[in-house]
Amino acid sequence: MTARVPEGFWWGVATSAYQIEGATTEDGRGESIWDRFSHTPGKVLGGDTGDVACDHYHRWREDVALMVELGVGAYRFSIAWPRVLPEGRGAVNRRGLDFYDRLVDALLEAGIRPLPTLYHWDLPQVLEDGGGWARRSTAHAFAEYTAIVADRLGDRVRDWFTINEPWVVTQLGYVLGIHAPGRVEPDVGPAVAHHLLLAHGLATEAIRAVVRDARVGIVLNLDPMQPASLHPADVAEARLQDVLMNRWYLDPIAGRGYPEEGVEFLTWDRAEVRPGDLETIATPIDRLGVNYYRRQVVASPSVHDADRPPPRIRPGPIFTEMDWEVYPPGLYDLLRRLDCDYHFPAYVVTENGAAFPDPSPEGGRVVDPDRVAFLRGHLLAAHRALSEGVPLEGYLVWSLLDNFEWGFGYSRRFGIIHVDFTDQTRTWKDSAVWYRRVIAEGAVS
Repeated sequence: MTARVPEGFWWGVATSAYQIEGATTEDGRGESIWDRFSHTPGKVLGGDTGDVACDHYHRWREDVALMVELGVGAYRFSIAWPRVLPEGRGAVNRRGLDFYDRLVDALLEAGIRPLPTLYHWDLPQVLEDGGGWARRSTAHAFAEYTAIVADRLGDRVRDWFTINEPWVVTQLGYVLGIHAPGRVEPDVGPAVAHHLLLAHGLATEAIRAVVRDARVGIVLNLDPMQPASLHPADVAEARLQDVLMNRWYLDPIAGRGYPEEGVEFLTWDRAEVRPGDLETIATPIDRLGVNYYRRQVVASPSVHDADRPPPRIRPGPIFTEMDWEVYPPGLYDLLRRLDCDYHFPAYVVTENGAAFPDPSPEGGRVVDPDRVAFLRGHLLAAHRALSEGVPLEGYLVWSLLDNFEWGFGYSRRFGIIHVDFTDQTRTWKDSAVWYRRVIAEGAVS
């Protein structure tokens, strides 16, 4: 079977600033919450930090050349808020903006579409010191920052993403404390999520005020929730988890407000929701960025396995090094559900990839058949949705480079290009060679 995509489909790769840039104290960059968090003992595996990461701040020309060799037509990267506004608001660090200015010019010269994300988790620490995303003022600070970046790059950049994965920011950063800023405050979760969504709406308005023909979206990580059986308790639990992870963000963006089932479960009084907020959050988007890594098979803790009627659903046999099930059909199911239930104008798979225990480079090559199989399966699933009418504009592999994988430090490798973190040597993996061929042929087989 050969799955061919239409002309104009975006074949691309994705990264984020803190995970690859390094140079955390150079050229006027301010401290971010991830700088503070990663330097706090015990927070990141192995004591790793993003101080150097992939040294992309200095090696960006080399990395753009890798993209040219791959043949990608789109590159999603993020802009580091503290590199542009070291204090979160106020004085602009021109040297920080200059870096992204040069990067955008190089991408365009290479025929690669720039897809900047304005927030990929590196909040200026000074704003966190003032309350962070639990405070409404942070959403307005984000809109100010967005306007500054859009004013500088908007003459060349048409396509924008506002916030990356607000669920992760909320749950892992403020509720569970395993990501920066490391707060364990479940009661602030709804406020954090609301302010992130408000920031998205305000930023969308700010971009469009500056960039006349801008196309703006938000990036959500979405997990299909599959009940473990037809037992009513399993079905109800899967529905609740879908509300809390997926619909809590999708519904407000689509103009439906927060799902009442989730509001009641969280006992949220909605005190943070002011008149006009929901309308701002529902400012129409041009596309939805979809990050897909796994499905979740959900079983109610109140049901004994012997009580579950057939057919029972269990996770498949293959898991990534992140302990995430490899389940390509979930991407098809997700895209179809989004198109049927929400009818957003367009979709882009903004992240899809896998961490596996790669061998060391040998003879200028890294053999990674598991990643090739992962990408092939998910691309075929995406193509199936596209062939059935889902307006899918593109597919971006996570990630171009092995990088700093948040709380796992450098112990998890998602890249299709291997990075030696001692000397920064880049080595092609077989998955990169495979992806280059797919791009050249415009088809997956």
